Amino acid sequence: MRFPLLAKTGSIVLVGLMLTMALFRIELLVRERQWRGSAAVESVERAHAAAQAVLGPLLERACTEEWDVVTGTGKDQVVNTSRREFRLQQVPARLAITSRTKADPMWRGLYKINAWVGHFSVAADFTTLAALQPRPEHPDGRTQCGAPVVVLALSDVRGVRSAAVSADGQAVAVEPGTGGTSWAIEPGYGGTPSQGGLHSTLSSARVDGEAGARPLALLVELDLVGTSQLAWVPAAGSLRWTLDSDWPHPSFGGQFAPEQRSVRADGFSATWNVSSLATTAPADVGKGLGLCKANSLTPDAEYTSAQARSDRCLDLMAVGFIDPVDPHVLTDRATKYDLLFIVLTFIAVALIEVLSGRRVHPVQYLLVGSALALFFLLLLSLSEHLAFGQAYAIASAACAGLLGFYATSMLGRRGAGAAFGLGIGLLYGLLYTLLRLEQSALVVGSLMLFLALAAVMTLTRRIDWYALFARVRADRSRRPEEPA
Repeated sequence: MRFPLLAKTGSIVLVGLMLTMALFRIELLVRERQWRGSAAVESVERAHAAAQAVLGPLLERACTEEWDVVTGTGKDQVVNTSRREFRLQQVPARLAITSRTKADPMWRGLYKINAWVGHFSVAADFTTLAALQPRPEHPDGRTQCGAPVVVLALSDVRGVRSAAVSADGQAVAVEPGTGGTSWAIEPGYGGTPSQGGLHSTLSSARVDGEAGARPLALLVELDLVGTSQLAWVPAAGSLRWTLDSDWPHPSFGGQFAPEQRSVRADGFSATWNVSSLATTAPADVGKGLGLCKANSLTPDAEYTSAQARSDRCLDLMAVGFIDPVDPHVLTDRATKYDLLFIVLTFIAVALIEVLSGRRVHPVQYLLVGSALALFFLLLLSLSEHLAFGQAYAIASAACAGLLGFYATSMLGRRGAGAAFGLGIGLLYGLLYTLLRLEQSALVVGSLMLFLALAAVMTLTRRIDWYALFARVRADRSRRPEEPA
């Protein structure tokens, strides 16, 4: 062959392209498994209950106003009655929520869904009910209002297991729905686009006349289930929410972080304190804003109160029940380094060729690269049945051992094969370190690449590349009958 070095380089590039196609297929498989996991979550949410956001309790009253409109004069004068319908709302002056949740994971095949069950004790204090007293807009207006309604809105009412409401110590009946309120749950959070929640009707005598100047104390006992997330709207003059849970990996989101938090191996506790001076939620409820979408609760999405208002949804305090080690997410992150693994290993093999004079065939490059690609497929399949750390250890040990065994024959020396296998094992160890580092993965990865380049430059700094390539061309062009 006239240009043997160029031919081999082209063969290795072709091998690299073939391996890139195989790696691309593996990456597609990882994404498919992630999609199946999302479909499993949606399946559980449809049959169980989705992420929950709660608004209330608050008071609402449907009213009408009628007034006379005079048109014409004299005998042509006509008196018509006009009518308008409106609603009066009032949020509590103080709202105290004491809650506890317990993990209740559910499974769809291989996929785990972080469902939970919780009990909530909600005490709402209204210092006065003056806001529920109608005021006519017209001088001769005649107002009439229905009974006040206690409203508790939920993003997914299917999660309600039991509910009890008492007013000033007296139990009142709880009915489904939000009593025809003037706002609705926004679609996309996880609930239905229609109104969802509970309501209780109080006596009109409780708010009419002088009775409306007296305070009102409401107590709501609620058993609720949901999936993945829990949130509450701070629609009150002041709100205090305490939450205890046995879930050890909370992710706090929404527009308000807890004032106090304690995360332990057996769960967490958190306390929120929010004043109406810090949120527009009490006023936004009267404007008809709905509950925020579920993706606004993710901690990585910097979802501010201003963005919430621009999206016409209410402020939230939220917590997500997450798994910090999601095997599909970590495997997807690992596959982002697959091509780098192939390149570094090929560089190492080429360096061995240069330093030792041992010739490595392109087919051997292909087999080595195939073993490296197979690691990611093993990692994906094993991590669906074992803990990610165990799956990673088994897959990396198997591939490093196979490559070390094969390199013994490829390089012609047992010691060289063992060193090659150890080097591959070191690469897998470095990759695992990168997967565990979220905030500093980029800087650590950059330093590792710099050190790898520095090692190659150090080992090859005394090589005369012109002389080396000339010798290779001479060796390749020498006929078999010519003496060496």
